[in-house]
Amino acid sequence: MVEELSPARLQEKLEDGADVQVVDTRSARQFAAGHVPGAENVPYGELAGRIDQVEWGEEVVLVCQEGISSVQAGRLLESYEGIDDDTTVASLAGGYDAWEFDLETE
Repeated sequence: MVEELSPARLQEKLEDGADVQVVDTRSARQFAAGHVPGAENVPYGELAGRIDQVEWGEEVVLVCQEGISSVQAGRLLESYEGIDDDTTVASLAGGYDAWEFDLETE
């Protein structure tokens, strides 16, 4: 089941140096304009085709604009056979719109 992780909790994990993989499912243009620090961009429309090309970590947090399509992306990821049973898959609650912390840009 895809968990929901609050922006504050994700920020805590990032500050603590936790081994968390942040995957932004928004378009490359949106990602370049600003994203959660350390995130990688795998647009939602490309996820199914690229899912086996990504080295998935033990804790994955998916980010979309509003926190809706990232839940769907998480369900797809959880169903992928290349994901370990121990992998935690979460969606950022409220998505990018709810992120009130520092951003990275390209």
